[in-house]
Amino acid sequence: MLLSGLPKSIAGRARSYGLSGDNASMALNRFASFAHDFSLSAVAAGFVTVLVGFTASAVIVFQAAQALGASDAEIASWMWALGLGMGLTCIGLSLRYRMPVVTAWSTPGAAMLIASTSGLPYAEAIGAFVVSAVLMTIAGFSGLFERSLSRIPVSLASGMLAGVLLRFGLDVFVSMQTQLGLALAMFVTYLCGRRLFPRYAVIATLLVGVAIAGAIGLLHVEGVRLQWARPVFTMPALSLASLFGIALPLFIVTMTSQNVPGVAVIRASGYDVPISPVIGWTGVMNTLLAPFGAFALNLAAITAAICMGREAHLDPQRRYVASVFAGIFYVIVGVFGATVAALLAAFPKELVMAIAGIALFGTIGNSLAAAMRDESDREPALIAFLVTASGVSLAGIGSAFWGLLAGALTLAVWRRKHA
Repeated sequence: MLLSGLPKSIAGRARSYGLSGDNASMALNRFASFAHDFSLSAVAAGFVTVLVGFTASAVIVFQAAQALGASDAEIASWMWALGLGMGLTCIGLSLRYRMPVVTAWSTPGAAMLIASTSGLPYAEAIGAFVVSAVLMTIAGFSGLFERSLSRIPVSLASGMLAGVLLRFGLDVFVSMQTQLGLALAMFVTYLCGRRLFPRYAVIATLLVGVAIAGAIGLLHVEGVRLQWARPVFTMPALSLASLFGIALPLFIVTMTSQNVPGVAVIRASGYDVPISPVIGWTGVMNTLLAPFGAFALNLAAITAAICMGREAHLDPQRRYVASVFAGIFYVIVGVFGATVAALLAAFPKELVMAIAGIALFGTIGNSLAAAMRDESDREPALIAFLVTASGVSLAGIGSAFWGLLAGALTLAVWRRKHA
């Protein structure tokens, strides 16, 4: 027994906390496995995940909170709740399944809040967040959501994923229009790194980008102050207006525009993550943190692809470490709130655009290859790719959903034609 060699007082105290020999052995084995799987490339991928996720849409979340009449303290509480929720789900689910599971806030949901919450009391909005989270929990644990997605072919999911990520790959070169020296140096560093030290190519690219940005005065860290975020609890209330104006639309938008692409990314990356419990536990965490401002948590798509690509690790079975560190960085974002927000905002947008696209090069290439591999599904996958890449948004639902739908309809017609 693991505890038999310890002094009786220590062994007894360990058992009083539930650390039996078997439990302690399991914990030590898990720690040893994680330590073995650790890599600097995974840490870098986790950091880039948070950097891209935060800088790309934090402004929209701030605007959503302001649209609901949240005070500065309540806005800070939103960041605390969202950071803690994303962090704990990333860490817990990734360690549980030994596969990369990345969660995020619902950017389309935040955009919807900006447009549809005028005049509603803040407490009723919080109540709507709770209802939406409970609905997601039910959709997850009941298996209803996973069953509805089980028939999506990998080719369509891959085409959709490539369409979602295309603009990030293009942004590497778009950023050269305004900061040629910075973006070009990062691109050249990546190419050399892929040849000489492929596991650390993205790390080297990020370091070179930060160094150049600092040297030419593009890093603005003078406004960064160390400041803890404090949670602010709001007692939820509910009305018909908030139920039909916020709760149900938020649930639908989050499931279709966020969780559907999130599942597609997981499947296209070759991981067999059990979707139902992942959605369910994410909903549970969302429910617990909703009174503090966690308006919607869901599976990530774009940022998840960073943790699931070859840049995180050459061995797919060790890429979960990247999502664990993404979770750690998200918790830090939540705990320090405004401080981390100011720090991440100090990075120039061209650096963020370049490092995001470069980190996704491998995933974009693999997705396109998987989408076009099967000749019988090639044209439907192409339609899914093009519709998604177009960025079209209808009825408040993003292009990823419409890309999958267009691809599925094309596939149905295609198969009937050749039946």
